[in-house]
Amino acid sequence: MARLFVVRHGNTFDAGDVVTRVGGRTDLPLSSSGHRQAGALAAHFAETRITAALASPLERTRATARAILGARTDAPALLIRSFLREIDYGPDENRPEAAVVARLGDAALKAWDEDGTPPEGWIVDPPAIRAGWAALLKDISTLAHDANILVVTSNGTARFLPDVVDAAPDGLDRKLKTGAWGEIDVTSARTEIRAWNQRP
Repeated sequence: MARLFVVRHGNTFDAGDVVTRVGGRTDLPLSSSGHRQAGALAAHFAETRITAALASPLERTRATARAILGARTDAPALLIRSFLREIDYGPDENRPEAAVVARLGDAALKAWDEDGTPPEGWIVDPPAIRAGWAALLKDISTLAHDANILVVTSNGTARFLPDVVDAAPDGLDRKLKTGAWGEIDVTSARTEIRAWNQRP
């Protein structure tokens, strides 16, 4: 049985910063707390042999992945996959969260959080993201039973992974927190989320 570890990058804001909705057009680096989260992830996965590692093109995901891979001398090269890039929040890109709520309303954001329904104006293709995850799971299912695949991405992309697995825990919150990971068992016959929103 192969395993897929899906990790959300570390923080891009620190306490006291004005938090904005950062999407695929805003390539922020990790903040100080984000680097600490990446370090905690590296310590957690230090004993896990990573067979392959993928990240989105964004610096925050690449930096988090590099921290995890840097904890081992036998780490694979980091591969960049465009389908893992964060979504584009359209007119809400890099705007303070209060302004986003004021424009869209609570109901639209609740539908996004609970069902993955994109609010008006956001540039996101859920079927394409789901297809990317499904293709990756299919590829992983052909690997050796002890393969461990690391994927570092963002919340807007990670939230669609639960839609394409065969089994997930009841009541799973599709939003993946910063510096958190999920673990998916992958075989040729079945995919199952074993853990989600775990932090070191």
